[in-house]
Amino acid sequence: MVNVKKKPTNNPLAEYIERLQKGGALVPDSPENVLEVVGILKSYGIVLDAYSKNLIYIAEHQFLIFFPFFKYFNGEFSFQKLFRHWWHNRINFEYAEYCMKSMMWHGGGGLDTYLDTQEFQERAQAVIDAKFPNNPLILSVNQLFPDFLTEQLRVSTYYTGLGQFWRVMADIFLTLSDHYDQGKIKSISEVVEHIKTGLVTSASNPITYTVKIRDKAYEIIPKSVGLTFLADTAIPYVEAVFFRGTPFHGTVSYNAQAYQISPDQSRFQYGALYADPLPIGGAGIPPTLLMQDMRHYLPEYLHDIYRRGLRGEDDLRVKICMSFQKSMFCVTTATILGLMPYSMDTKDPSEQNANRVYLEKWMNRLVTSRLKEVND
Repeated sequence: MVNVKKKPTNNPLAEYIERLQKGGALVPDSPENVLEVVGILKSYGIVLDAYSKNLIYIAEHQFLIFFPFFKYFNGEFSFQKLFRHWWHNRINFEYAEYCMKSMMWHGGGGLDTYLDTQEFQERAQAVIDAKFPNNPLILSVNQLFPDFLTEQLRVSTYYTGLGQFWRVMADIFLTLSDHYDQGKIKSISEVVEHIKTGLVTSASNPITYTVKIRDKAYEIIPKSVGLTFLADTAIPYVEAVFFRGTPFHGTVSYNAQAYQISPDQSRFQYGALYADPLPIGGAGIPPTLLMQDMRHYLPEYLHDIYRRGLRGEDDLRVKICMSFQKSMFCVTTATILGLMPYSMDTKDPSEQNANRVYLEKWMNRLVTSRLKEVND
């Protein structure tokens, strides 16, 4: 009998499926692409390092504070930092909160499930009682609206969850840059393999959350709950930020009668893999904050390429966004390969078919993304 290998001929992104099956990536391999992806991920890694530290600080030290005026100072207040804050000569931590809120709104994963359990309710109540032992006003409000303070702690858990996720990703991206500088990274496949290895190595890292009140520790997410890096933060993050996202103000109408926003969250396609880079810099476009942050930490070899572009630095944020999207497709490739049901080089026909179906499902979601644009 002749063994005919099935090809995903009906899929509009069939060529990318075949590329992945051959060990390639969603982004073609070239020295220019390697330089661009590694350079932008170095800048992104530095920014994520700052984001993660601030998110974890807010979760551990600003919980149940209703007006945290100095939450972006990481406990190190000074008038110099305050003036820099007012002058916007700083890291825009608001973007980190935007991503956190997107994760919480879309949900998914074990963290989202745990926050609706009786165990979390009991642990949250213990923290509330310890935080406000002699505050009849707050305790009365808590009795009138039993879920009010508990919801504040749910938000705090997403602060720490995203902070711990970004902590790992920052280390992966900065190590990638170091290896590139040392000549150890020379291809897109090696970039993807480095990211995939980092994800797999950290997959079972526990996600925990403990706060201190008057020198006593209270576990809100104990290790015994079993929340882990990959399943409970990484995958929900990819779903919420890479794919679904939230519609940007000024680009679509929020008027319900206009029907420009789907009522089904699962059909949202406003994530990083779909967003048009051209509006970057406009009002109501949250990624503008991220691009503004990354421009301060661009490695010189990448910054020089941007300067030599047609418009120089006039459209720098747009160029950064385009490079960032390209790098996120590399991260998406690492995620796809890391979650593959069977080994890519399997010889079992049923396992090969399962892998092909798995890849087709991913590509179906990427049909309307900017995958083809970043490959032009």
